[in-house]
Amino acid sequence: MLKSKMKDIPEAEQEKMLNAIEKNPDFFQNIAAEVQAKMKEGKDQMAATMEVMQKHQEELKKIMNN
Repeated sequence: MLKSKMKDIPEAEQEKMLNAIEKNPDFFQNIAAEVQAKMKEGKDQMAATMEVMQKHQEELKKIMNN
C-alpha cells in the first residue's frame, strides 16, 4: 500500500524510506497518530503531515541518514 503512494519517488528513495520505517516502527506509528490527531482538529492531511514532520525534523534526519 505504501509503495503505491510513492510511485513518483525514485526506487532508491522508496527503499530508503521503507527501510527506515521497518527499523523504527514505533517512531513512525507515533507520527501517524499525531497526523491523525491534527486531522481530527480540522486540518487537511497535507497540512497535518507537514506540521508533524517539521516537529520531528531532527529525529527524521537522523533516521534517514543511517
